[in-house]
Amino acid sequence: MKMKNDFLTIIASTEKDRRLTVWHLAILTSLLLLALRQGRLNGIKVSRSRIMVLSHIATLPTYHKYFKDLQQIGYIDYRPSYHPGVRSEVDIKKQP
Repeated sequence: MKMKNDFLTIIASTEKDRRLTVWHLAILTSLLLLALRQGRLNGIKVSRSRIMVLSHIATLPTYHKYFKDLQQIGYIDYRPSYHPGVRSEVDIKKQP
């Protein structure tokens, strides 16, 4: 139940944020789907290719621009892994 409330809080905050575009929302939705599948909002294991597939973003420049924006605006914290066998992690903040 708590996770459901967290999801609703995050979605409600995006509704009022005029800085966000459809590309931001596509990436954030993809991250929320991964969070739901993994059962957590912190330490979500991610890969660029998986996020791009889930968000229907086909080009790297588009992905990088809007993913970076989400970090700068404060919706996510990103911890990259530079090891090929270890996935990067994302924390989704409840409020930017």
